[in-house]
Amino acid sequence: MIKQAKFVVSVADASKVPDYGVPEIAIAGKSNVGKSSFINFMVNQNKLAKTSQEPGRTRLLNYFEINNGEYYFVDLPGYGYAKVNKQEKQKWGGLIENYLRTSKRLVNVFVLVDMRHEPTGDDKMLINYLYNYNIPFTIIATKADKLSRAQQQKCLAVIASALCVGTKDILVTSASAKTGKEGVLARIDMLLENAHSDENAHSDENAHSDENAHSDENAHSDENAHSDENASSNESAGSAENM
Repeated sequence: MIKQAKFVVSVADASKVPDYGVPEIAIAGKSNVGKSSFINFMVNQNKLAKTSQEPGRTRLLNYFEINNGEYYFVDLPGYGYAKVNKQEKQKWGGLIENYLRTSKRLVNVFVLVDMRHEPTGDDKMLINYLYNYNIPFTIIATKADKLSRAQQQKCLAVIASALCVGTKDILVTSASAKTGKEGVLARIDMLLENAHSDENAHSDENAHSDENAHSDENAHSDENAHSDENASSNESAGSAENM
């Protein structure tokens, strides 16, 4: 459950992203897919993430604190907006790529796709990129309220085929109809649990390494002490013989 959420900061340079020491979930998707509406829907607020009828409004990495710093949503710039010049597109693409490759806290990328349409070339490119770099992701189909149940099943099959995932792996949502939140929250809970388990395992591994290093150090000290003792005994024996 999400009990608290607030906007924290916008970042224009991926080399200067903050590290809050907790898991991050990135929100990605093409322009006008409904990323801002999705965030507002998930956190039960109407205006936390700014929505607009004009595509391509998100041009920065926008950080949202969830549950008093338990984790963060990171809203990525929307891609595929035709009216943006090539230089601006490259800038956004570089920002997204740098974040995805350098973030130490990223646990999953929520890739939003408009359920009514077949995934675009940009959608497929992002998914291929995530596959290639072993970055975990979740496909979230938005605007489900615009389709009947029968249409939803057909569109799910199209999306699954285009993005090489199973239909059961796609989470179906509608910010307008307020449906699908439970499935997304369950996925978030699982991601956080896995992140904490990995963190604990890493801590135990480090503690074990330190313990082994300490044991080796003590063994080495004992060995040196034993060697010194033997040397002293041999020296004493030699002196006695000379006498």
